[in-house]
This record gives sequence, structure tokens and C-alpha cells, in this order.
Amino acid sequence: MSSASFSTSPTALRIICVQANPTVGALQGNFDIVRRHRERYRGKADLLVFSECFGTGYPLQDLVLRPGFRRDFRDALDALAGEMRGDGGPAVLVGGPLDGSALPHNAAFLIETDGSMKIVLKHTLPNDEVYDERRVFAPGPLPSPVDFRGFRLGIAICEDFWHGKVAQALAAEGAEVLIVPNGSHFRTGKQAVRLAIGRRTVKATGLPILYVNQVGGQDSLVFDGGSYVMDRAGLVIAQAGFHECDFDITVERGEDGGVDLRRGDVLGMVQNGYPDEPEAMYRALVLGLRDYVNKNGFPGVVLGMSGGIDSALSAAVAVDALGADRVLLVRMPSPYTSAESMEDAERAAALLGTRLLTVPIAPAMDAFDGMLAPVFADRPVPAGDTTFENVQARIRGMTLMALSNRLGLMVLSTGNKSEMSVGYATLYGDMCGGYSVLKDVYKTVVFRLARWRNTQWPFGPGPSGLLGPQGAVMPDRIIAKPPSAELREGQTDEQALGAYEHLDAVLATMVEGLTGADRAAELASVAVGQTISTAYAERIGRMTARAQYKRDQSPPGVVVTERTYGPGWRLPVTNHYGL
Repeated sequence: MSSASFSTSPTALRIICVQANPTVGALQGNFDIVRRHRERYRGKADLLVFSECFGTGYPLQDLVLRPGFRRDFRDALDALAGEMRGDGGPAVLVGGPLDGSALPHNAAFLIETDGSMKIVLKHTLPNDEVYDERRVFAPGPLPSPVDFRGFRLGIAICEDFWHGKVAQALAAEGAEVLIVPNGSHFRTGKQAVRLAIGRRTVKATGLPILYVNQVGGQDSLVFDGGSYVMDRAGLVIAQAGFHECDFDITVERGEDGGVDLRRGDVLGMVQNGYPDEPEAMYRALVLGLRDYVNKNGFPGVVLGMSGGIDSALSAAVAVDALGADRVLLVRMPSPYTSAESMEDAERAAALLGTRLLTVPIAPAMDAFDGMLAPVFADRPVPAGDTTFENVQARIRGMTLMALSNRLGLMVLSTGNKSEMSVGYATLYGDMCGGYSVLKDVYKTVVFRLARWRNTQWPFGPGPSGLLGPQGAVMPDRIIAKPPSAELREGQTDEQALGAYEHLDAVLATMVEGLTGADRAAELASVAVGQTISTAYAERIGRMTARAQYKRDQSPPGVVVTERTYGPGWRLPVTNHYGL
């Protein structure tokens, strides 16, 4: 069959939308994914559509500023175009950088079966919570439609779709269908926003939409897929979630001259559509950890198993992401560790099927007492002193790092967003680690996710499923008991922080909404149905401001909220204004 002429009919196109998992910098690997899909659909499709910057992986950050990297990408792109000449496979829409006069452009390359290319440049560059494209890319002009086998394709790269100007300009120039290569990361409620923008765009332009997002983890970001196809009536005819799959879509010219879409197979799908909360958040945590560990070549993870809910949920996510044989749990009891916590840690490890080590830290505590006694002998103990509480946390951190060094496992930190916000964490202690799955998860959400996972086991096992056990993954007592760091007798977290429900309500307004204490107390009171004082909100605000130096030294973690610490929260450490 001639490579240049496959089409379902003179008035139809068969387009395969590919939701796949690229790796930043893996040029050969990413283009091999393209090649495998071309082979799969040889003689069966006109065009394959991949997500934003698929050839290079996304986001690129300052990597794209390196001329050698851009040159190697172009060589790989040209090699693919050369292979495509006359080989009987479909055309390809794949993204990557294009050199500009000063900065490169974010581009989409439509490679025809004769090896020729048509190039569309991204016009609107994001500069928001986690993206900084204006630093590394130059904006292109407003794009024009691309002629392809009798149809006019309006290609809007990611942010261009999120702002109506580009879609309306493409429609005004005669585009008949919008194709949207995306690099849109997960956060809670994001899929509803994507669909709402699609419906708004359909209403404004009258054009159907093929929205193709990537899936997979890239450092702190998780790309959740969520690719969808929407007809010109605003109806979703195909939608995916956290897995690799292909949409088989036929684009047809209707009797009224407009373009209609017809869904064929959705290949590789193992669930029907996008998951509801809290499954979506849990899947984001699993996928983020899985790809961070696997793409960076770690054999597995090691984490401290205290018998508390944070470590229990972190362990469950790790086992679901990697499998029990790649997760090592470590109990590190002190004289303050309760028998209940020891039992709960052991029962959780048994439910998960993981290895569990026990390394008592009392000998190290005694050693530090002896080392520091001469130094501290004549010095008064300040009120609220936590020196030896922090020594315990740091002994545990050092123990985990020793195991990491010897076994090659990455230390998984277990702190949550509530405690990271107010500094209720120890530098070089429980903050020690290479990655944190709960870094952007508030404590009240930790409880909700733990309850959900204890009763749910969504589709799996498999590359896009959960690798952990069916049924409960932690004893109910872990969820029910008051959280405690167990660094002194009778300690509970809420003695220091107040009720987590109140703390999280205040933090959500201060951190996500950037409100002051008065407004935070007012909104938090409405949220919890109880009065929260301005004085409490002010105290939480002061604690959050003072803890910035700790957060700046914390490990990366999965982004799940609109304003995550790190790329989405850039406050100075030296800051006399506070929040």
C-alpha cells in the first residue's frame, strides 16, 4: 500500500491520539515509542497525535537552553522523517524545541509520509505555579490552520488551548477540528477544569476537539493523562485516566460541511474514563513515586515505619507503586515508642507483605547524651526545649541513610503538608529522604486516603494498576488513634498544632488562597462549622512563615494541590512581613 495515500475515504481521516509516557531527555526512547506506534498502525491510520514536547519529554526547564540538546533532538526528528518516506506508516504530530533568534520555540512538527514537515509554534507561554516557559522559550505568532489531506487542522499547543484567543483565531482562519497536544499536570479537580474549557471552546468556535495529554511522573509533577475527544456538540466521546492508551478517532465531513467525530477502539484502556476523588489523588501519588524511582534507576525504597498513619500510607503507596519486594520498612523504636505502635507497624508490614527490620535507637540516644553532657552541663535548659527530641528524629534519619547507602534504596520521606507547613518536622530527621509522596497532602486528606485505600483496590495488577494487596493495607487502629511523634511521654500532635481539621482549614485559606489571618479564620470557621479564632490563625501564619527555611531543604514530592511548596510557593526565607 502506498504510504502517502491511506485514508478511510476522501472525506474522512483516521487519527490515533496517543496518551503515552515520555521521559525527559530520553530522545531515543521517546522516538522509539513513536516508531512502535507507527508500526502498529501501518496502513490503518492517517495521523498519530502525541502530547506536547513528546520527542524530548516535558517539562524541559533549562535543559532546552543547551544547544547540543536541541541539536540532538533535531537530528532524531530528521532521522524519523527520513525513515517515514515511503514506508507505508501514518503521518505523525510530535513536539519538541525549534531554534529561534534568541530563545527556542515550543513547537509541534507534523511530519508527512514523504518526510516533509509543517511546524506550529506555541503562542501563549505559561508562567504560573509550576511552569516557567517564559524563561526558556520564545512565544511564536498566532498559529494558522495546517492543511492535511483535505482537512484544515487547528493545532493549539497546551496553554494556547487554555486561553480562548488562539482557538478563536484558528476557527476564524478556517480550522475544522482542534488538535491539542498537552503537557498538563495533575492537581485535585483539574480534569473538570479541562472539560469545562473544552465545552467553552466548542461553544465559542463550533469545532470538535482532540485533547491529547501525556501520562507519567516527572520529578514533582504527575501527568495524569485525562485525554479526551469532544464533538462539536460538546459531548465527550472518549476519555482516559492514569494509564497509557490510544484513541482511534475518525474525522468525517458532515452533510452540513462541518466536521464530525466517530469513536473507534480505545486501545490499552483498563478502566472506563477518568477516576473520581480520592482515587485520582491516590493514583497520582502512586504514579509519581513509581516513575521517580524507576526513571532514576533506584532498585526500591526504604522508609521508617513508626506505626503512625503517615508512614503507613506512604508504605501502602510505595507497595502499590513498586511491589512489596522493592519496599523495605524499618521500625526504629525509642524508649518512648509504645507497644501499640510496634504492633501496628508489624501488622501493617504483614498486610503489605513487605520486609520489616527493627533497629532500636536507644544505644545511639545514650551515646548522644554522653557526648553532649559536658557541653550542656552548665547551660540552662530553655523553656520548650526540643534538643533531644530532635536528636531522636535525626538518629532515625541517619539510620535510614546508612541503609540507603549500603542497599542502594532511596529513602522515602513520610511527612505531610500540614506538618511541613508549620515546621512540625525535624531537619535531617523525619524530613530526611530523596522523595516524599505526602509532601503536598494535608493531614485530613491523609486520613481520607487511608480509609479509601483500606476498602478499595482499583483495577490491577499491571503497569497502570496497583501492585499491592487487595483489601486492607493497615490496621484500623492506625487510622483511629491520635497521631503522635512519640518523642516524649504522653505527646500528641494536636497538643502542639490544634485539631487537624482546624489546622488544615486555616492552611488551605492561607496557603492556597493567600489570605490574611482575619479572613483565614472566617473562612476556616465556615468550612469546619466551628469558630476558629483569629489568634489561632495568626499563630499558624507565624509558624508557617518561620518554617520556610525548613521547606527550602525538604525533598521533592508529588504535586496534588494548586499551590505546592517549592515551585508553586516561592517566598523568601528572610521575610519580616510573614505570610
